[in-house]
Amino acid sequence: MLKKMLLGFGFILAAGNFPSVVSADNLPISNFGHGGIKDWEEKKFVDQTHYSVVEKEGEQVLFANAKASASVLYLEKKISLETTPFLNWSWQVENTYGAIDEQSKAGDDYPARIYVVAKTGPFPWNTLALNYVWSSSAVKGQHWPNAYTEKAHMITLQSGDRQKQQWTTEKRDVLADFKTYFDTDIKIINGIAIMTDSDNTGAEASAFYKKIFFSSE
Repeated sequence: MLKKMLLGFGFILAAGNFPSVVSADNLPISNFGHGGIKDWEEKKFVDQTHYSVVEKEGEQVLFANAKASASVLYLEKKISLETTPFLNWSWQVENTYGAIDEQSKAGDDYPARIYVVAKTGPFPWNTLALNYVWSSSAVKGQHWPNAYTEKAHMITLQSGDRQKQQWTTEKRDVLADFKTYFDTDIKIINGIAIMTDSDNTGAEASAFYKKIFFSSE
C-alpha cells in the first residue's frame, strides 16, 4: 500500500506548480487553529481515515481515526533543508496494534506517522520518503526499508502503548536522515504528509498531531 501512496504522492508532486523554495529560521507547517486543514489535500487508498481539527487541552490539534482504512493528508511545499533541516512536531496515540510484523506487507500499518518526500528526478516514481513512525511492536530506534518499496524508509521514534495518551515531542535532522538512510544529499524536500492507517491489519487506531514546523536548529 505504501508504494501506491508514495507513487500517488509522486504524481501529485510531478503535477504541482511549486512556489519558490521556502526558507526561514522557524518555518511553521501546521496552524490547525487558524485555517484548519484547508491547505492540506487528502488522498484515499483504502476506505478513508477520518481527519479533523478538534480542541484538546485548550489547543486546536489534528485528530486522526482509522478503521481498516488508509488515507493521507499531504501538503505540497518546497522546503530548503540547508536552511531549516530540523522537523519538529508533537503527537499522541490512543492505542497501537499489538504484536504485528511491520516489516511485512500484512503489518504495514502505523497508528501515527509523519513523512517527508523529496523528488529525485522528472518522473512521478522518482521520489524518496522518510517515514517517522509510532510503531506498535518495533524497538525504538529500529529502522528498515518499507515492505512495498525501498524508496521509503521507516524509522521508529516511539513504540507501543507505554506513552499512549501522552503528548510526545520529536525533532529530526531531515538532511542528515536522508544521508544516513539513503546515502544521498537531499537539499530540498517537496512535501510533508501525515498518516494514520490500519488497512492491512483491519484494526482501529486514533492519534493527535500538533505544532509541526521546520527550524534551523
